[in-house]
Amino acid sequence: MREFSSDVLVVGGGPSGSSAAAWAARSGKSVILIDKEIFPRDKACGDGLTPRAIHELIGLGLGDWLDTRPKNQGLRAAGFGQELLLPWDGPSLPKYGSAAPRVELDNRILQVAKDSGVDVHEGVTAQDVEMTGSTIDAVITRRGDDVVKYRAKHVIVADGVRSQLGRSLKREWHRDTAYGVAARAYITSERHDDPWISSHLELRGADNEILSGYGWIFPLGNGEVNIGVGTLATNKRPADLNLRQLMSQYTELQRAEWELSGDLRLPWSAMLPMGGAVSGVAGTNYMFVGDAAGCVNPLNGEGIDYGLETGRLAAQMLNAESDFSEAWPNELRAHYGYAFSIARRLAGYLTVPGLLPTLGPVGMRSRSLMKVALRVMGNLVTEEDQDTVARVWRGTGKLSMKFDHRAPFS
Repeated sequence: MREFSSDVLVVGGGPSGSSAAAWAARSGKSVILIDKEIFPRDKACGDGLTPRAIHELIGLGLGDWLDTRPKNQGLRAAGFGQELLLPWDGPSLPKYGSAAPRVELDNRILQVAKDSGVDVHEGVTAQDVEMTGSTIDAVITRRGDDVVKYRAKHVIVADGVRSQLGRSLKREWHRDTAYGVAARAYITSERHDDPWISSHLELRGADNEILSGYGWIFPLGNGEVNIGVGTLATNKRPADLNLRQLMSQYTELQRAEWELSGDLRLPWSAMLPMGGAVSGVAGTNYMFVGDAAGCVNPLNGEGIDYGLETGRLAAQMLNAESDFSEAWPNELRAHYGYAFSIARRLAGYLTVPGLLPTLGPVGMRSRSLMKVALRVMGNLVTEEDQDTVARVWRGTGKLSMKFDHRAPFS
């Protein structure tokens, strides 16, 4: 059996893993990153890049690449007889967003990791771990027919929502709070360079009922748009729907307005743990980041910015702590706890039958209210912001945490 060793092993080459690997390597550590796929590879995602994600990508050195991508001004929100153009609003963040197919985005960030000195091993599936107490001694992998051990002082787990290693490390996803069920595809559009991402907040099901979710269209600037639908669910109120049927129905409703042509390409669906609704996100020498840690926005299903951020934060913690068991969950709660607590509480309310049809029309009639909603739903409140919206959002979130029966990441 072959073995590899390094200071840091990163499992997963998506935005969170590649970000963690790049930042760790830049701090002088030897880093190996493994991923079960051969890049470039695709992944189920809405492909949207919020200003917060743009900020992280610039920090990684991808500013020049972003300049070649289409820039969007904000959100076109439609529904309940209204349409609003809502510019991105965050005092500490760039004033633009973008969208990029994950097959390209992830490959770009992985290349940044390689350029930073990371040793990338593709086509390697992490299957199990050897443990001493809560310390990982080795990660057991398979590459073709070969079983290979990877030993490292620190392990960063970034293998996504399903997290193969999560099962071995007793990570648990709690579905009593809101989680997402979503599907996306690509389709040709004459409006592929539209300057706004679009969200349709009045998403209706097969029986014309209003669903607790939304449809989206994100222009990609390459002749296509990313089109998708997503709904919220909990254990008490599961999402009982046919995602492919809903996708087809939504696409046909938008075909004329968005000048769509041809069939849906690469339809893909996923279930998403949201709002830190996972426990067991750290041990003595390992940390979960990104989707694997449940770092997905409960109000819009977005996770790329959290993935990039948690990767950077995990790399920083490598130099700050010798035991991550409590330090890492505490770090995640410090950065995201209040926002995840209130957001998943609100998301849970949206699954209550009749609530969205009642409140949706009220909200859409107020542009000021929707501007605030975009800022908090888009994760555009940063720790540096001290304006009224930021203070109220943080204060409400901290109050919400006091009533959580299980805090985020607990």
